[in-house]
Amino acid sequence: MQNKGLIRLFAILFGIVSIYQLSFTFVANKVEKEAETFAVNKISDAEEDYVAKREVEESRFLDSVSNQEVYNIGVASYTYSEVKDKELNKGLDLKGGINAILQISVKDILKGLANDSKNPVFNKALAQADEASKNSQEDYVDLFFAEFEKLSNGSVKLASPDIFANKSLSEQINFQMSDAEVKPIIRQKIDESIVSAFEVLRKRIDKFGVTQPNIQRLGTSGRILVELPGAREIERVKNLLQSTAQLEFWETYKSEQVAPYLIQANNILKDIVKTEDKAVAETQTSEIDSLLSDAAQDSLDLANENNPLFNLIVSGGFQGSPVVATVATKDTAQFRAYLETPEVKRSLPATLQFVKFDWGIPAKGSEVVELYALKGNRENIPAMNGDVITDARQSYDIAQRPAVSMQMDTRGAKIWEELTGKAFREGGNIAIVLDNIVYSAPGVSKGAITGGNSEISGNFTIEEAEDLANVLRAGKLPASAEIIQSDVVGPSLGQEAIDSGMMSFMIAMSLVLIWMLFYYGKSGIFADIALVFNIVLIFGVLAGLGAVLTLPGIAGIVLTIGMSVDANVLIYERIKEEVKKGKGQMQAISDGFGNALSSILDANITTGLTAIILLLFGTGPIQGFATTLLIGIATSLFTAIFVTRLLIEWHVKGGKKRMDFFTPITKNLFQNININFLSKRKIAYVISGTLVLVSIIALVTKGLEGGVDFVGGRSYQIRFVNPVSPAEIGGELDAVFGKTEVKTFGGANQVKVTTKYKVDEEGSQIDDEIQETLFKTLQKHLPDGITYDEFVHGSGTDNIGILQSIKVGPTIADDIKKNAVWAILGSLLVVFLYILLRFRRWQFSLGAVVAVFHDVVIVLGIFSLLSSVMPFNMEVDQAFIAAILTVIGYSLNDTVIVFDRIREVTAERGWRGGDNINNALNSTLSRTLNTSMTTLVVMLAIFIFGGESLRGFMFAMIVGIVVGTYSSLFIATPVMFDTLNDKGVAKLKAEDKKVEKESVNA
Repeated sequence: MQNKGLIRLFAILFGIVSIYQLSFTFVANKVEKEAETFAVNKISDAEEDYVAKREVEESRFLDSVSNQEVYNIGVASYTYSEVKDKELNKGLDLKGGINAILQISVKDILKGLANDSKNPVFNKALAQADEASKNSQEDYVDLFFAEFEKLSNGSVKLASPDIFANKSLSEQINFQMSDAEVKPIIRQKIDESIVSAFEVLRKRIDKFGVTQPNIQRLGTSGRILVELPGAREIERVKNLLQSTAQLEFWETYKSEQVAPYLIQANNILKDIVKTEDKAVAETQTSEIDSLLSDAAQDSLDLANENNPLFNLIVSGGFQGSPVVATVATKDTAQFRAYLETPEVKRSLPATLQFVKFDWGIPAKGSEVVELYALKGNRENIPAMNGDVITDARQSYDIAQRPAVSMQMDTRGAKIWEELTGKAFREGGNIAIVLDNIVYSAPGVSKGAITGGNSEISGNFTIEEAEDLANVLRAGKLPASAEIIQSDVVGPSLGQEAIDSGMMSFMIAMSLVLIWMLFYYGKSGIFADIALVFNIVLIFGVLAGLGAVLTLPGIAGIVLTIGMSVDANVLIYERIKEEVKKGKGQMQAISDGFGNALSSILDANITTGLTAIILLLFGTGPIQGFATTLLIGIATSLFTAIFVTRLLIEWHVKGGKKRMDFFTPITKNLFQNININFLSKRKIAYVISGTLVLVSIIALVTKGLEGGVDFVGGRSYQIRFVNPVSPAEIGGELDAVFGKTEVKTFGGANQVKVTTKYKVDEEGSQIDDEIQETLFKTLQKHLPDGITYDEFVHGSGTDNIGILQSIKVGPTIADDIKKNAVWAILGSLLVVFLYILLRFRRWQFSLGAVVAVFHDVVIVLGIFSLLSSVMPFNMEVDQAFIAAILTVIGYSLNDTVIVFDRIREVTAERGWRGGDNINNALNSTLSRTLNTSMTTLVVMLAIFIFGGESLRGFMFAMIVGIVVGTYSSLFIATPVMFDTLNDKGVAKLKAEDKKVEKESVNA
C-alpha cells in the first residue's frame, strides 16, 4: 500500500474532526439535562399540570443560558445557542414535532393574475380544473389551460381584457396575443408567486424559534416541505404555516345602523325556516332592548316568538359600537347561512347595500364571538391593504396587554392619516382585519394619526401577538396554502424511538463485534476497531454536514455495520486463500486486500446506486435512511480497505508477529465444500417458480395492505392506559367516520386508527373536527380527567392519547405511489446497465435482474399472504419501498460478489462446461454465509428491539436477505449460465482453449 503515512495522517485527522463535531451534541445534551433537572426540582409531581409547567421552566432555563459560554476547548469557546446550532440534527421521529407538505393554491394565483375576473368561461375552467385535479397527476395550470381551451373553443382568449390582458399584466400581455403566447408568461408568473410564497414561509419559520428547521420546495408543483423537529405547539405551527396574512383596514357601521336590518332579516326568516319544534327564545329583555335601539322598543314581544336569527344571538350590540351582535362559536356557521339567504340579502337597504359581515377573534377559552359590520363597496376593496406595512413587532397596549405595533411606508402613512381623520370627525371605528377575522376595531379619539405608526390590540396572548407580528413582517402569502400531508409526532414517542433505536443499535453492534472476534480471532479485533472507528466517522460526518438523523437513518447505520463486516470478511477470506497457496504472510495480506478490492467496490457501488435512487425519490425519513447509507458506504470502504490494513500491517511489520485469520473452532469451517450448484438448478427453478407463482396469485387476488402514504387518509397512533379491543373501538368509530380500520400497534394498549373520512377536504378545521370526534368517541376508554388538549398531544398521564398523526391527501398519495414505482424500475435499470458495463455480457445483467425480480416478488407475496396474520404493521408505505430497494441493493451486493468470483476463476482456469462456475460458487460460500448470518443478526436485533414503527420495515429486510442469499447462488448464476446460447457456449470453449494455451506458454 503506497503513501501509508499520508493515509495514516488522514485517518487521524478524520477521526479528530468527527469527534470534534460530535462533541457539540454531548455538550448540548448535558445542558438540556441540567435544564430538565432544574425543572423537576422546581415543579413537583403533585402540582396540577406539572408536565406543561416543567416544559416552561426548562425553556426559561435554556433561554437564560443561551448566550452564556457552555463549551471551551482552549482555542475557541461557544455559547449554548452556538452549541445547539452545531449539534447532530435529530429528525421528527426522534425528537417529535411536525413534518408537513403545503400546497400553494395555483387557483388563487390565477384568480389574482386575472384580477378576480368575472368572465364565466374563466371561472368555469377553474371549477372544472378543480374537479380534474382530484384524479390527475398533471399540474393544475395545465389542467386549467386544457379546460379553458375546451370551453372557449376559440371564442374567448386568455388575453381578453377581462382575463389576463388587464392593467396589472399590461407590460407583458396585450389583447392581440394568442393563447400559446400567453401560457408561458402565466406559467412564469405562477412560478414567481410560488417562489414568493416559499420565501414568506421561510421567513416565518426562521422567526418561529424552532432549532434546525427545514424548508424546501418540491419540484415545480407548488408544494413546499416544512420540517420542524421539536415543535410542540402544533396548532400554532399549522396556523402560522397556513395563514395567508391578508391584512386589511375597513371602515365600520355602528350597531344602531344595522339593527333594523337584522330585525327585518329575522322576520323574513320566520316565513322561510320551517321548524317542527316552536321553541320559545329565552327572554333577555336588556339584550333585546340594546339590540333594537330606540327605533323598535315596541317589538319586545319578539322574544316570545320563534326567531331563527335572534335565537342564535347571545347579546346584541351597543349604541355607537361596531359590534352588532355576539353569537356562540358553535352557531356562527348557521348565523352566516341565514344572512346569506337570497331573500335576506335582497332586503338590504340602500344604506347597507355593500355591508360586509366578519367575525372577531374569540377570547382564549371563550365560547362566543363578536360580529362586525364593515363598510364594503361595489369592488369589495378595503380602505387600505396591509402591503403598506414595513415593520411589525410584538408590544403592549396602554392596559399592558399584548399587542402588535406597526410601521407603514409613505403611501400607507398618507392613507392612514386620511382614514383616521375621517373616523375622528364622524366618530367611527376602523376594523383591522386579518384573513377575514377582525382583530380589533379601535375608535380614533385624538384626531388623525400621522407618521404611519399604528397598533393592533385585541385578546392576544404573547405567543399570538408574536406570531401576528411575525406574519405581518414576513409578508402575506400570494395564495392560500393548505397542508395536504402532515406527520405529527409527540415528544414522548420521539424519546421512545431514541431509546429503542439506540438499544437495537448497541445490541446489533455488540453481536457483530463478538462474532468477528469469535470467527477471526486476533484479526477480528482489528476489524472491530475499524468498525467502531467507522461508526464514529458516520456520526461525525452527519453532524458536520448538518444532516438529519432519523429512525430509518439508525437502521441505515446498522445496515452499514453489516456491509462493513462484509468487506472485512471478503478481505480475510481472500487472505486465507492466498495463505493456502503457500504465499508468505505479508504477500498473502497484500494480495488478499488487492484481490478483494474489485468485489468490494462492485458490491458497494451497486448498493450505493440504489441509495441514490432512494435519495432522489424518497421524502423525509426515507431520505434520512439513504443519506446515512451513502455516508456509511463511503466510510466503510475507507475503514475496511485502509484502516484495517494499516492495523494489520502494523501488527505483522517485519514478519516478527504472526497473524491468523481464524480461531481453532473456525479454522476448517466451510473448507473442502464441493456442491454442484448448477446440477440443482432445475430443482431451484421449480421451487422459485412455485414461490413466485403463489406470490403473484396472492398479489392479484388478495393484494397488499396500502398504508396512508399510498391510499390517502388520516392515521392516528393512540395509547390507552389499559389493553383495548381493536374490534370494539373499530365499531364505535365506524358509527361516526364510516369504514374505519383499527388494529393493535405494538402493545395491547396501543392502536392505529386509519380513516378516509373527509379525505378530500383540506383545512385545519377538518383535522380539529376529526380529533374532537375521536376524543368524544374514545373518552370512555380514557382515564378520568384527561383533557382534549392532553389527548391530542399525547401528554396526559403516562403519555396517553395521540402519539402520532399522519395525514396524506389523495393527490399526493398518487404521487408517492408513482415515485415508488419509478424508484424500483429505475434501480433495476441502473443496476442492469452497471453489471453489463462491468461484466461485458448481457447474460450477467439478465441473471442479476431476474434474481432481483424473484426476490422482490417473493417479499411482496409474503407481505400479501401474512399481512392479516402477523402481530405487527405490514402496510405498504414509503418505509416498505425503502426496504424493497435495500433488498434490491443487498441481493445485488451478493450477486455481484458471486459474479466477480466467477469472472476471476474462469479467467484463470476457463469455464470447463460449468465446473469452474461451481468452484467459484463454493469458494464464495464461506463469505456468503458469514455475511448473511451477521447481517441477519443485525436485522433481527432491530426487529426485536427497534420499536414498532420499524418492525414491518425490518421484516421485509430479513425476508429479503434470506431470499437474496438463496437467489444469488441458485437463480442469478443458473440463469446467466442457461442463457448462453450455442454461440455463447462455443465462445466459452474458445476462451477455455486460450486459457490452456496461455497456461502452457507460462
